[in-house]
Amino acid sequence: MNRIFACFFLFSTTILPAEEANIEIDQHARELVEASGYRGCILVFDPENSSYRASHPEIAREGFIPASTFKILSTQAALQSGIVSSPASTLKWDGVTRSRAETNRDLDFTTAFRISSVPHYQAIVREIGAQKMQAFIDSIPYGNRNIDGGVDSFWLTGGLRISPLEQIDFLRRLHRDELPFDPRVMDSVRTMMLNPSESSIAYSAKTGWAVLPENRNIGWWVGWAQQDERILFFATVLDSHTPRDDFGKQRIELTKEIVNSRFGQN
Repeated sequence: MNRIFACFFLFSTTILPAEEANIEIDQHARELVEASGYRGCILVFDPENSSYRASHPEIAREGFIPASTFKILSTQAALQSGIVSSPASTLKWDGVTRSRAETNRDLDFTTAFRISSVPHYQAIVREIGAQKMQAFIDSIPYGNRNIDGGVDSFWLTGGLRISPLEQIDFLRRLHRDELPFDPRVMDSVRTMMLNPSESSIAYSAKTGWAVLPENRNIGWWVGWAQQDERILFFATVLDSHTPRDDFGKQRIELTKEIVNSRFGQN
């Protein structure tokens, strides 16, 4: 335990605050988001020139509930604390039948991450406990650091909020082994994040989708894309009280159109 917290404090001061970033308007991305009919933001960071470009810079600084993008952090917390021993470990089903049939069974940790199984992750975070989860969150720090709303719900319906800009800051630190976790833990999570791809662009990313009161739907896709040696980090969030059937797909498709254009694929 002492080694964990020593690691926390070692890294917590190495990154400049995300709010200091200068964000330029990406007109192409702005037109795409507005044409979708959803309120939202596509934010892209290019390490080659240390530039941020966003469809809506004002929304890039706005906090939203992280939903299942929080699994990027909770996965590291589970591995770091020993609650789960490896990405191949089996997570037991609790026997409760839910609407998503694919979650109604035992799952290995990687599959639970990739299909975004909420009940399996809720069980993990309950086992970690509120005090330790707060310590992990504070050490980064992650978003507004607020875990009000229940130890197994704060990232789904509770008080935790994070902006697209803060998401990218977190992802950049994960990519560079600069989060307060063991390198083997961060390497495992990076592997778990890798999405299947048939193109020359490899995406390492996580989706998120939360439904808040008054049917407010918050949809995320965050991660990085790599083509050869070039990397782009992205955080896309959509916000709607009246989502259409395409809401989930739009998070990904809008992002890929912008990222692909930055790689010169369009």
